Amino acid sequence: MHPLLVLNVVGLTPELIGEHTPNLSAFAERSGVRPLQTVTPAVTCSVQATFLTGTPPTDHGAVGNGWLFRDLAEIWLWRQSNKLLDGERVWDAGKRRDKAFTCANMFWWFNMASSADYAVTPRPIYKADGRKIPDCYAQPSELRDELTRTLGTFPLFSFWGPATNISSTRWIADATLHVMASRNPTLTLAYLPHLDYVLQRLGPDDPGIAPDLREIDDVVGDLVKAADASGRNVMIVSEYGIVPVKRPVHINRALRQSGFLAVREELGGELLDAPQSRAFALADHQVAHVYIADPDDIPRVRAVLEQIGGIDEIWGTEEKRVHGLDHERSGELVAIARPDAWFTYYYWLDDARAPDFARLVEIHRKPGYDPVELFLDPEIKWPKLAIGWRLLKRALGLRALMDVIPLDASLVRGSHGRADNPPERSPLVMSSAPGMLPGGVIEASEIKQIMLDHVFGVEREPQTAAEMEHTRA
Repeated sequence: MHPLLVLNVVGLTPELIGEHTPNLSAFAERSGVRPLQTVTPAVTCSVQATFLTGTPPTDHGAVGNGWLFRDLAEIWLWRQSNKLLDGERVWDAGKRRDKAFTCANMFWWFNMASSADYAVTPRPIYKADGRKIPDCYAQPSELRDELTRTLGTFPLFSFWGPATNISSTRWIADATLHVMASRNPTLTLAYLPHLDYVLQRLGPDDPGIAPDLREIDDVVGDLVKAADASGRNVMIVSEYGIVPVKRPVHINRALRQSGFLAVREELGGELLDAPQSRAFALADHQVAHVYIADPDDIPRVRAVLEQIGGIDEIWGTEEKRVHGLDHERSGELVAIARPDAWFTYYYWLDDARAPDFARLVEIHRKPGYDPVELFLDPEIKWPKLAIGWRLLKRALGLRALMDVIPLDASLVRGSHGRADNPPERSPLVMSSAPGMLPGGVIEASEIKQIMLDHVFGVEREPQTAAEMEHTRA
């Protein structure tokens, strides 16, 4: 077996490799570069599950970053259990080939309760008094303590939210280097999310992304250098490309105004009432699963969706089958936003009635994905002072909400979720062993087998001149 390091550089596309990314540019020069055809929805949990199992969402069940758990009548996002997926994982396939095969999963999702040999993932400590303390989860458990002693506590608050910066991605990279040196896994999977955040904040056209490109390039350079020194092959993949957007689509507000979505009032705030709603949408970037309690309501709900500006397509049973999304966890209808639009989860009609968690970084309580969590409320005149005051109250043992997130969805400048971006804004695959890559466009479902081919030494037929020209184009 030949050891392999796979770097998941989220949001990386051909147009971003250039003057600000000398390490990525050098890697592209010496490696094979192929376009990647991602899945719908082109979001982290769905794409990573496809990479790991070699199957589409129809089969593995990760129909988004979250879904309606019908048996609980509750919406959950960002669940961590690997048992939520169906299908053989890449590390199990490797062990079937050779019992000595080992795998380190460094922050890829669905990372708990898996059969991977080594696993590290974000896992805050939630105290009974409401505090959220940065931490990570590791398998085996002693690895968490070892990494914390060596690298410090995982910087959770720079991993997501308005304080996001390169330090969390750098911590993941350093943890990856540590595990490769100390455990020497056959396959190492590393998640490098830094670009994802700045591209959603600013959009891919903003010149302000240049410093972030240089930062992620430095991280990739260090990992590739270490892999070369240890005799590892390297694959670089991305899950999706991010496109510029200019209009948020408030799909749940339209469903509420049409009488389909119900809310529950709690102390002046409103909560989406899933059990009593005839229909609601779980918004996930540019894709929304629309759950409809009574099948007889499907035509009426579709008629409402067709009147919402910013919706490009509405998929029913047949379209979901064609696009590999016909799983029981999917909504009865799936809405696809136009290329310049994205879906909010907002369901209240008056910001004064928004629930308290709407103004927090609160990924587990919101019934949909909220990229506005990447911004500080511009209405706060002295944000550092406001945050410091809240932290001081917490330090004194007082309850204090970190309510600094705005409710202005127009701030978001980049999004993803569609699988049909232009080639320059689509994901890619690169390899230090280009003979291991098939020619032409690579399907996301092929990544699992390609990783195994790298480990077990299965080379492809050389590309023809026409195939090479197509790849360059």
